[in-house]
Amino acid sequence: MEKIHISWKKLFDNYGINLDNLYNNEYEIIYPPKESIFRVFEMDVSDIKIVLIGQDPYHSHGQAHGLSFSVPENVKIPPSLKNIFKEIKLEFPERNYKFRHGNLEKWFYKEKIFLLNSSLSVINGKPGSHMRLWCEFTNDVIEYIHENNKNCVFLLLGNFAKSKAVYIQNKYNIVEAPHPSPLARGFIGSNVFKIVESKLNCQINWDNNH
Repeated sequence: MEKIHISWKKLFDNYGINLDNLYNNEYEIIYPPKESIFRVFEMDVSDIKIVLIGQDPYHSHGQAHGLSFSVPENVKIPPSLKNIFKEIKLEFPERNYKFRHGNLEKWFYKEKIFLLNSSLSVINGKPGSHMRLWCEFTNDVIEYIHENNKNCVFLLLGNFAKSKAVYIQNKYNIVEAPHPSPLARGFIGSNVFKIVESKLNCQINWDNNH
C-alpha cells in the first residue's frame, strides 16, 4: 500500500480492502502478485493523460503484472495487444514503431497512460472470477479520475469498457472503439489512437521499447 500515490488517499480511505484475506487462500492462486495489485495507483491522478480500461487481469502464470493489456517482456504478446500494436502502426506509419514485446510500462511511466483493469485480481485459469469483488471500487476509481482530472481522455475499447461511460460526465473526453480482440470486428482501421491524440491536442509516443 505504501506505493499508492497520495492523490488517491481520499478514495482508498473509503474502502477497507484486506489483501491478506484475498491472497492467503491456500486453495487458490491469485494473479497478479500481491505486490503488483495496486501498481496502477502509483501514478498521480492529476498526471493521467489517457485511461485505458481493461476487463480483468490475464489469468495464466507470469502474465499479469498490475497494468491492463500489459505483460512482462519475456511473455508472448496476447492477441488483443497484438491488434493494438497493429492499429498503431497502421495509423502512424511515419513513426516507424516496432513492438518487440508486450510490456507497457513505458506507456504507464513515461506517457502517463493509466492502464486500469475493472477487476484488479483473478483466480488462476478462471477469467472474471473476481469481477464482482472489484466492480464497485473500480467504478468509483473512474468517477474519481473524472472528478480530479478534467483533461484526460478515457479510451473505451469494446462493449464492457463502453459500459463504464456512465461514470464519466464529460462525454467529450470519451473515445470509443470495438474491442481489439481478433474475435471482434471494426477495431483495425478505427483510427482510435489518432482520435485520442486529437482530443489531447498532443502527440503520444506509443513506442514501448526501453
